[in-house]
Amino acid sequence: MNRIKNYFNNMKLHSKLVFSFVIAVIIPLLIVGTFLTHELRSNALTDAKEQVSSDLERVKKRTAETLEKAIYVSNNLTLDSELKEILNKEYTTIQEVVSSYNSYHKIEEYLETFSEISNIRVYTKNKTMLNNWRFIPEEYIEDNFWYHSTKNANGLIGWYYIPDETKNNEKYLSLVRKINYTDYKTSPLLVINVNNNHLYDMLSQEQTPVMIIDDNHYIAVSNRKEFIGKKLDEVVDSDLPPDEWSGTFSGKVDGEEAEVLVDVLLPEISSNKLKFVSVIPQKVIMEDANKFLGLGLIVIIISLVIAVLLIYFFSKLLSKRILRLGEQIDTVSEGDLNVYIQVDGEDEIGLLSYQLNYMIRNIRELIEEVDKAHRKNNILEKRQQEIKLKMMASQINPHFLFNALESIRMKAHMKGEKEIAGVVKLLGKLMRKSISVTGEMVTLQNEIDLVRCYLEIQKFRYDDRLTYSLNIDPLSEELYIHPLIIQPLVENAVLHGIEDKSQGGQVEITTKVIGEELHVLVSDNGVGIDEEKLQLINKALENIEDTRENRIGLVNVHQRLILTFGKKSGLTIKSQPNSGTEVLFVIPARGKEHV
Repeated sequence: MNRIKNYFNNMKLHSKLVFSFVIAVIIPLLIVGTFLTHELRSNALTDAKEQVSSDLERVKKRTAETLEKAIYVSNNLTLDSELKEILNKEYTTIQEVVSSYNSYHKIEEYLETFSEISNIRVYTKNKTMLNNWRFIPEEYIEDNFWYHSTKNANGLIGWYYIPDETKNNEKYLSLVRKINYTDYKTSPLLVINVNNNHLYDMLSQEQTPVMIIDDNHYIAVSNRKEFIGKKLDEVVDSDLPPDEWSGTFSGKVDGEEAEVLVDVLLPEISSNKLKFVSVIPQKVIMEDANKFLGLGLIVIIISLVIAVLLIYFFSKLLSKRILRLGEQIDTVSEGDLNVYIQVDGEDEIGLLSYQLNYMIRNIRELIEEVDKAHRKNNILEKRQQEIKLKMMASQINPHFLFNALESIRMKAHMKGEKEIAGVVKLLGKLMRKSISVTGEMVTLQNEIDLVRCYLEIQKFRYDDRLTYSLNIDPLSEELYIHPLIIQPLVENAVLHGIEDKSQGGQVEITTKVIGEELHVLVSDNGVGIDEEKLQLINKALENIEDTRENRIGLVNVHQRLILTFGKKSGLTIKSQPNSGTEVLFVIPARGKEHV
């Protein structure tokens, strides 16, 4: 796999594009074209078979209509009382027989009325009757198989392809039926020939060979005259015996491959069936199918030629533009940053040339900035020592201040000034906590300790003018918040709310865990804020550039909250003149994970 990948990566871009187009276009085109051609060919075969099957069904229906005429005539003759009298009368003279024959005209009338019938004859055992080729002695036919089959058929009709001795033994598809005269205990045989020409004219309208087969597999009628009178297996060569022929199967006719369709007709009150056989030569079936195949191949070849031409044109166009881009990039890689890369078009390649020009311009600007930075580097190095000395001084001064405050506290304590000593201790603690603050989160308890130190010192200053209360939810003590978040709010409440109040000033800090949120409220009962000034303060909270002295604490706290916890965690200020002020913020109560 890696070998193939490396080989593909090493191919020229033009070759890659051609290869990709072949894989993505030509192969799917071949697959789709082959599939569609095969489907069209299959549909053509199916349509051909369905058409022949439909034609065979039509032939079967029209044949049934023809046979119904013969059945109708046989029913009438079976019930004809005049015929019954003629067949069962004992004649004494020839003149009497002739007279009876001349007086009976119904057979001739039926022959004239129904063109579908070519002859009617009756075979009888009445020895007193004469043979006039209409009424014939049964002894003429007693040796035929169909005679015995009809005698045993209990009055049902039999259909046979048999010779007619009255017409030079020409064979016809004939209706054969026994007429039972129970009162005379006789059973003459009625034979009605179906008109061969009528059936032939009907079948000759079909394009493919069609045959009507009797029960003994003789071809009684066909639109191919050379088939008439032959056994079916002499015409159709198949591995199956004729008794098992049904539906559709493959065979050979006249040495050519063909599809053979077989259907069956059982006329009413009949003892045997007629078979209808239609032969579809493979060349007829394949004619339309091969047209589709040829058409499909032509479409595929034309599509392939067009696809190859388009592939060559577009791959050449793309590779030419990319090669031009590569040549200009080589010029840049040699150090010439004043070149302007230009490739026609606004597609990805054109966009790439634009971005490369932008990158080259930025590189030039960066080089210029680096030169400027090098020029300043010496000045920065000279000042580095001064910065280090100042950092050392900033570390020494707080330690000196803490030591001095501790000395003052000890002397005040030794002289009995416990209150002053306590205040000095709180001041030192407050300064240590303030100086030790880093960017990391602290627990709420730690922040409250800082607030408590600040309030105790302010209470020392203001005496009875200031009181405070801390309502801290125990669930909130170990939660993490930013350092110096609450203390600036308390300081703001003391300086702007309580300082101008002569007595009764009160500051209250309340924390509460509600669900997944920590609510922190700093309230005072000071002078309050009028509506106009409150609007200015709220506007300043959203303006990080507003660093006026009286607002920098609130702005700092507000910005730190919304940057860490989102806009909804910013400060909410509620106040009215002479009614005090409330400052509230809400943050997620999830421990140190927000650090």
